[in-house]
Amino acid sequence: MPTRADRHLRIVRLAKDCAELGARVRTIHSMTGLPPREIQRLFFADPNAIPRGRPPDSPEWYHSANLLFRTDASIFATTYRRLRQAGFGPDDALVGAYRHYRTVCQAPHRISFDRAFDLASHTDGIWIAKSPSFSVVTCPSCTSEFLTALGTVPRSDACPFCKLVQRYGNDPRVQTSFPVRPLPYPAVFQQEMMMRQKKERDADGDCEAPISSFPGDTGDR
Repeated sequence: MPTRADRHLRIVRLAKDCAELGARVRTIHSMTGLPPREIQRLFFADPNAIPRGRPPDSPEWYHSANLLFRTDASIFATTYRRLRQAGFGPDDALVGAYRHYRTVCQAPHRISFDRAFDLASHTDGIWIAKSPSFSVVTCPSCTSEFLTALGTVPRSDACPFCKLVQRYGNDPRVQTSFPVRPLPYPAVFQQEMMMRQKKERDADGDCEAPISSFPGDTGDR
């Protein structure tokens, strides 16, 4: 049985993964429960390296975002949903889905880790969201899965991938963002995630700590 030390090490590994993927201190705290000052001490020795700016706000942002941003968000959210349905916990699913997103989409990536965290939160109603705001649905025309408001009836005219295909021949931005190339087979990716989880499997643990302020959050509200 995993010890308290084992659970703490798992949390620190998760925090390290998040920091390496560009997460804010606030995001890492929400996922791990580690105190903000400890997160800063462990992963942001240089105060200037702390990600700053206004935290993402997905429910409002997604519906007004342009096609390329909504497409990228749907690629991440679809992978996250598949991993959750396969039995992965939300933290492993978030990190795994974001890594996968970065392998299939061109850099610079439009979806930051904090944005992905916010999308996942509002898809599952966890972490910073009290209830779900999004769901992943299947387009009745192209059968692609895409992110949309919870309770929305799937329509092809709302599918970002249908619109992407329609614009592809005439829009250089779309062609540059999505060059023609083979995509990783989903089953292979899921198998890799399962192998990763098997190597690092530990009991889930939560750490709670009082929170007063977050480095880098000045001006967020």
